[in-house]
Amino acid sequence: MFFNLGRFIRLGVFCALVILSVSAQASAFDKKVSQILSHYIMAVMYDNLGQLDSAIDEYNKALKVDFKNPSIHLNLASCYIKKNQISKAVDELGLAVNFDPEAVEPHAILGLLYSLQDKPEEANREYEIALKNASRLEPKNIEIYKSLGAVYLRQNKLKDAESVYRLIIDLSPDDAEAHFYLGSIYYDGQKKDPAEKELKKALAIKPDYHEALNYLGYVYIEESRNLDEAEVMIKKALELQPDNGAYIDSLGWLYFKKGKFTEAKIELDKAAGLIDDPIIFDHLGEVCYKLGDKENAQAYWEKSLQLEPAQNSIKEKIESLNSVKNAIR
Repeated sequence: MFFNLGRFIRLGVFCALVILSVSAQASAFDKKVSQILSHYIMAVMYDNLGQLDSAIDEYNKALKVDFKNPSIHLNLASCYIKKNQISKAVDELGLAVNFDPEAVEPHAILGLLYSLQDKPEEANREYEIALKNASRLEPKNIEIYKSLGAVYLRQNKLKDAESVYRLIIDLSPDDAEAHFYLGSIYYDGQKKDPAEKELKKALAIKPDYHEALNYLGYVYIEESRNLDEAEVMIKKALELQPDNGAYIDSLGWLYFKKGKFTEAKIELDKAAGLIDDPIIFDHLGEVCYKLGDKENAQAYWEKSLQLEPAQNSIKEKIESLNSVKNAIR
């Protein structure tokens, strides 16, 4: 076969030609290594040229000589992904991680494939392994830990997420994002004082951190304290994100807590027009009830239940409302 040197240079694999020419000298290399390299390099060449069937054939020939080579399985999986043969790609990636459990890339790609297949549990498991492996390779890479923390939060593994964000703060004490997420984890775990402390740290480091402004403001609203301070924070968050439905909901709920029911209804209607969120419809139900509009209050609570059926508190509100209606009849 004639090799066009110019083509190889354009493909960025001139080094592959060098290896191939050397590997052809059986006296210089072990025969098995020579076979693997020959098939592997041909496969890479075909892959770069878009000749996927030929590339797959060459990768499989290489695997016949060295089946436990994780790199070959990984590259073969890549070809299958390009051909949209996802089940075959998953099989090859599984072999790649089996033969190299501490690898990062095959786990990460598996996570992506599972995510595309709407398999969140499997996807999160693979992402978690990939990020753990990456953190061992780069133990001071904060971005890896942030990604791992996000995976733990999606899995609702709050203890694991807490450990990760505390580690990030140890490595980088002025990381506002880490303080914010640690604060939110504490609040979810009913550790209210540490939560407030961490959220305030995040804002001290980054005063225009709109997520933290809204979060801490909403905490104050839910606890019916520091309402004037909460209003300042939420309005500042809205200056930074004026069309954020969650922040508009916070403002509406603040007005509700201050007894400004008409203003609350206006803001909550805006929020409901931007996002379908069960909390917003619950808030609208509360406002309508206070305004004496029990029919719409029930309609909003029923809408909230449609979006999130497992809300016992909403069910109780509807039952209570129906009991009052029946008693009147």
